[in-house]
Amino acid sequence: MKFRAPFAAIVCGLVAGTLSDGAVAQLRDVKEKMTLPQANAADGIRKNLPEQIGAGRGNLTTQNSSIYIINRDPFRSVRRGRQLFQRKFLPTQGFSGRDRAGNIHLDPSIGAGVVDSCAGCHGRPRGSAGFGGDVFTRPDSRDAPHLFGLGLQEQLGDEITASLRAIRNGLAIGATGTLVAKGINYGTIRRTGATTFDTSGVVGVNPDLRVRPFFAQGGTISIREFLVGAFNAEMGIQSNDPDLVAAAINRQRVVTPSGMVLDGALDAIEAPPVTPTSGADPDGDGISNELPVALVDHEEFYLLHYFKPAKHVGVDSGQTTEINNGRALFGQVGCTSCHIADLTINRDRRIADVETVFNPTQGNPFNRLFATATAFPVQVTNQGTPVIKTFAGNPAFTQSASAPPRAFVVRNFFADLKRHNLGPNFFERNHDNRTQPQQLFMTEPLWGVGTSAPYGHDGRTHNLEEVILRHGGEAAGARNAFNALTRANKNQVISFLNSLILFSPDDTASNLAGINTNPGPQVPGAVVQPFPQSGHGAIALTVLFNNTADIE
Repeated sequence: MKFRAPFAAIVCGLVAGTLSDGAVAQLRDVKEKMTLPQANAADGIRKNLPEQIGAGRGNLTTQNSSIYIINRDPFRSVRRGRQLFQRKFLPTQGFSGRDRAGNIHLDPSIGAGVVDSCAGCHGRPRGSAGFGGDVFTRPDSRDAPHLFGLGLQEQLGDEITASLRAIRNGLAIGATGTLVAKGINYGTIRRTGATTFDTSGVVGVNPDLRVRPFFAQGGTISIREFLVGAFNAEMGIQSNDPDLVAAAINRQRVVTPSGMVLDGALDAIEAPPVTPTSGADPDGDGISNELPVALVDHEEFYLLHYFKPAKHVGVDSGQTTEINNGRALFGQVGCTSCHIADLTINRDRRIADVETVFNPTQGNPFNRLFATATAFPVQVTNQGTPVIKTFAGNPAFTQSASAPPRAFVVRNFFADLKRHNLGPNFFERNHDNRTQPQQLFMTEPLWGVGTSAPYGHDGRTHNLEEVILRHGGEAAGARNAFNALTRANKNQVISFLNSLILFSPDDTASNLAGINTNPGPQVPGAVVQPFPQSGHGAIALTVLFNNTADIE
């Protein structure tokens, strides 16, 4: 199947920054009452909030609703989520309405930093859903993680959970089972009765065997919980999300529009800040329904599809050899016992993937990277009527026999989705200093580590070698083995880690960008770069966003 304009829209939707020349990470709504120089009028969001909400959640036949768009025009949903991620919210839209009394130990969001957009904390590198900014979690935690590959991380955690629970549920009374999923060992469990288990041998995960892949302490199951919580805690923008209400409060089984199953009967789901018992305006700012469910749907769908980090293998054969040697040494000293390179998703819920690698021929001078996008079309039927649908997660559709579940290998992930004790150098105090400090932390995925300093879950270490030497506890053996390497071998390990990078989407050339010459001034005799925009490359053409008509 060949893709033309719709395929170009895939990554145009995924890109986090590019709208036109000089686009910025955080964007204002051009329809709001504000002053913008005429030259910059194109640098903004084309739809105001009511237009982005559209017809609300709706259903499969409600045009301009989130359900309709996700199922009938999923790339448009990804684009809309991207714009919501960049949008600078206003006080009149609920931003920063958190001036209330309370116990910061019980409600840490009272002490959260204030930012007016998702990109305010997750904006580095330029124009990406990257890292940076302050987060509240605990007093020592001040480094917002990057969101590259977030959807892959959610899917891995969910599939590992299902495998672990299948092992547990298959045990006979009195039997002991080894909990291994995707090659990762989570200890042992013994069935003691019809519904009871001895979980004393379980390691790296809660006794309920639910892998929570998000946040340093491994506290959140899904993208949806993560984004609803972050909007409230960091921005004071609250949602009465019905999916989270149904799962967290009513203990029901819910399938979100992105295909994530939230089952309140099996898991402790995080309730949204607005619930039937909290009232319509719990923060008392006079604004209710600050983040309608349609916006939550689009944002979840966008984050499910956000780019994976890139691999920068080097400029010449000598550097490539050093990186490859460093990767081998990384395994030899024992780091890969926790930082597992590749994991496989058995049923990928995404509609597209973007692979970004070093390519000095096709890349541009910003980063010499080139991104290749691939779409995953699926032919499905709805009550016997064929429907072209590129997302197969909604149970309202029956997947056809010609489209079996599609597996996906997540490469260069370097994590095991387990919690570990890394020793006192990583312990973090809570808001109440009298309580036990946080001692267990999720293994940090290393993709992107080469460009996301400072390091540690708290961002207190300045370079890669120092954060390796900071490891203790369960990682003490690997740390000591690394420290025993020669200086030259240590440098090779660091070179390998530096090859795992994030990137700015609007400065990265791609297979969708076409070949356009740079219209800017050229030095006589210089090679004309095949940039799709003046001055730099981009992961996708942005003609949809340069149109002043009714576009995102």
